[in-house]
Amino acid sequence: QVQFVESGGGLVQPGGSLRLSCVVSGDNLSKYTMTWSRQVPGKQRALVARITSAGTPLYWDSVKGRSTIFRDDAKNTVYLQMNNLQPDDTGVYYCNTLAPHAWGQGTQVTVSS
Repeated sequence: QVQFVESGGGLVQPGGSLRLSCVVSGDNLSKYTMTWSRQVPGKQRALVARITSAGTPLYWDSVKGRSTIFRDDAKNTVYLQMNNLQPDDTGVYYCNTLAPHAWGQGTQVTVSS
């Protein structure tokens, strides 16, 4: 059973940066295209970035130009580096495989002055 443990969130001022991490267990990360999604209260979870098993990234407009998704298959870990954070980036961030397994608990990102 594939499981995800996200970390790295926190409270940050507008313009700040965070690096989110997701440790994957139960299978070999290298097999999967991985995604990061964001959920805010009252809205559906929305994709923000994904990375193929070959390392090709794709970003949704909400984070494009400000974020970098990357992976370390040796550590079974996928990352999301987020820069120039803005209040609209606030939410709970989750990682998963492209064809999703059960969701982890996510990591809360709050951008506020």
